[in-house]
Amino acid sequence: RRAAAEALGIRPRARFRARVALGSDPVLQLTGVIPAARRALEMAGLSIRDMDWIEVNEAFASVALCFVREFAPDLDRLNPWGGAIAHGHPLGGSGAGLLAKMLAGLECRDGRFGLQVMCIGHGMATATVIERI
Repeated sequence: RRAAAEALGIRPRARFRARVALGSDPVLQLTGVIPAARRALEMAGLSIRDMDWIEVNEAFASVALCFVREFAPDLDRLNPWGGAIAHGHPLGGSGAGLLAKMLAGLECRDGRFGLQVMCIGHGMATATVIERI
């Protein structure tokens, strides 16, 4: 795949360090981002402090509040360009948009690592760690 990109003159901008999808309590469905983020950070061998950009999909404001309470991230690195409450939440398209925004933000800030988390309904959650290259 990389060879095909290079043949087309396309330079890779980032790589996936970890990707997690898991289920949590469907009654408390908005908290699944916590174990998903923990597992993704562990798989990547990184901590929340290593993250230069953090995207928490705010399908509901309580998701971001729960994340902040649990991880105490640097708030300047959390949804720095606004979250779903500001930008909208197109079902089925939010993940790709957040990932693109996170990569653009890492490039603007000359950051290296980014974490994206999403609650995706019925107790499911995802977390993705990327590294800008």
